[in-house]
Amino acid sequence: MQTEKTVTDDIYLEQRKHGEAGFPFRYYEEDVWQFAAHSINWHWHREIEVIFVARGEIFCSVGKDEFVLREGCGLFVNSGVLHRYAASGSVFMPNILFLPALLGDERGNVYQKFVAPVLREGDEYLILRPDGAQTSGALAALLCIFEAQKGGADELDTLQALLAFWKRLFECMPRAKGQSGRTIRDMQLRQMMAFIHENFDRKLTLQEIAASVYVSKNTALQIFKELIRMSPVAYLIQYRLARAAELLLSEEVSVTRVAEQTGFDSSGYFCRQFRKAYGCTPSEYRSANR
Repeated sequence: MQTEKTVTDDIYLEQRKHGEAGFPFRYYEEDVWQFAAHSINWHWHREIEVIFVARGEIFCSVGKDEFVLREGCGLFVNSGVLHRYAASGSVFMPNILFLPALLGDERGNVYQKFVAPVLREGDEYLILRPDGAQTSGALAALLCIFEAQKGGADELDTLQALLAFWKRLFECMPRAKGQSGRTIRDMQLRQMMAFIHENFDRKLTLQEIAASVYVSKNTALQIFKELIRMSPVAYLIQYRLARAAELLLSEEVSVTRVAEQTGFDSSGYFCRQFRKAYGCTPSEYRSANR
């Protein structure tokens, strides 16, 4: 079984390039179930992302919010916003990513009137529901983009469809200043996450995580709870388990060795945490996903 992986840098900025420099747009047809640990882990990118659940359902985390995106619904994720997807079974998720500058020159009227306000003041995300009085038009326009890509649309056709979608999105997008994804706390969160990624394989304390951004333990707890609704220690365990899942599929090492390499004190504790998170033992996960 082919397992995909989301590659990010030390502040969890996704490193995958979406489109070309001359046309920063890319259409994908993906299945979250095919990614390591059946999830596309926490990441962010400068591109805007819009997904659609054509089959199944996806468990979404966008900033501090968690929700299930059901079949037939779409999701707009604003530029620079931390998000994560997970699945409990196979799903079909067509999606697009594009840089906002594709919609117009950043100094021009179109960008300043219709793009910049969404980036600066728009919500971090918007669920596009087929039965929503405000969002159904945006969802229909999104599906037109997907159909155009399947039909071999060129850059002009794609841009025309993308602008039609953006017009619908702009009309229904709530805007409220002071988005958490643009704050100092968000950057501190990303830096603490990066510290965890660099040190997950050793004993790590809350004090060390907090000290990596020069805040108190209580402040570190508040930042994690406020922005992604989990504690630093819970995030550390989640990240260790995700890395363990990757090791189980990529290396011929024992479960005990995987536990040691991912920072768990004992293989017994590791196995209990793994079963709790993934519903099976590490050995069962390895057998089922190879």
